Amino acid sequence: MNPIFVALDTPDLERAVELAEAVRGDAGGVKLGLEFFSAHGPSGIRRIGELGLPVFLDLKLHDIPNTVAKAVEALAPLKPAVLTVHAAGGRLMLAAAKAAAPPDTKIVAVTVLTSLDQSDLAEAGIGGTTQDQVRRLAKLAQDAGVDGIVCSGAELAAAREAWPSGFFVVPGVRPAGAGLDDQKRVVTPRQALDDGASILVIGRPITGAADPARAIRDIAATLESKEAIQ
Repeated sequence: MNPIFVALDTPDLERAVELAEAVRGDAGGVKLGLEFFSAHGPSGIRRIGELGLPVFLDLKLHDIPNTVAKAVEALAPLKPAVLTVHAAGGRLMLAAAKAAAPPDTKIVAVTVLTSLDQSDLAEAGIGGTTQDQVRRLAKLAQDAGVDGIVCSGAELAAAREAWPSGFFVVPGVRPAGAGLDDQKRVVTPRQALDDGASILVIGRPITGAADPARAIRDIAATLESKEAIQ
């Protein structure tokens, strides 16, 4: 499986289509999040899906179990390859989301956003380090029966050690030399893959490049030797 999913974080449908077309020969899929979904809803997701790339639908659902289950059921016709919920929603919510999902949709639980660091957790009343919190929520997600988690590359090795069979989505991935933008805990694509990432979510280093197709190929080239081993 090609691990690179390109984050199309734009409310502009035509721009999203343009980017998806530019990278579809080199990407494993595309990530569509709340910004895009709020602007275009299910019809926008279908439009991107028509291009033949797997869609990672990053909506980070978080509500009472019944509401999340109904939301997952409502999203099922879009056939997302991956759908996110918040691990902080609790065991019952996570289990309800997984039970409502189609067999071909992986449910992954968001642990600690890559825009947060330890001081942000402390402000929210959460004790310990970001790694402590990721471990706690990874264990909760595993026990609830979902497929995996979303976590920063900084916590990936520890999470994978605790859950060897988990499916790990790593956002905030930046090639060497790229800017951090609004991310606080980032790793390079190669480091994330070496540490056990299943999917690398990469946005602005590709979508903000003058030539997105060339940018994703340059990133993929740094992963080739690792892929050859697998």
